[in-house]
Amino acid sequence: MLRLFAVAALACNVATLSLVAVRLRGRDSAGHGAVSARALVGVAALLAVGATLGSLYLSEIAHLEPCRWCWFQRIAMYPLALVLVVGWFRRDRGVHLYGLPMCLAGAAMSTWHYLLQHFPDLEGATTCSITSPCTVRYAWEFGFVSIPYMAGSVFVLVGVLLNMSRHRS
Repeated sequence: MLRLFAVAALACNVATLSLVAVRLRGRDSAGHGAVSARALVGVAALLAVGATLGSLYLSEIAHLEPCRWCWFQRIAMYPLALVLVVGWFRRDRGVHLYGLPMCLAGAAMSTWHYLLQHFPDLEGATTCSITSPCTVRYAWEFGFVSIPYMAGSVFVLVGVLLNMSRHRS
């Protein structure tokens, strides 16, 4: 299952790069053929819900104990999923105002956690649990994709989608 999650994270990376490239080339105007803001928020909501369910799978079914930084990322992702679903249902044109800060915080935490996995001395031994250290790599697919990388990929893609929806509202 971790391999599937890693492939999904890489798909998020490809989608993010594609959206950014399209935006930079100027093809992302609000004119003909543009995707609606509501559709962008809907995709963002699906991604956040999927990431939430994936993290619950890892802890509750695969029995991987979340470390301190995993919990911080969950604190950003779980409400993000709820906010985006509610915003999508209510057709809230300002949902990006609530979602983007959560994406930024989550992406920052994921990046820090990913760095800790590479450089354990960054944080020291006093802030992480002995039973669930933040430096452990439960997943290391394709030689670089870990759980924080997966979460960060979703946070960044959702942030890009919300930013695009902001310009279409």
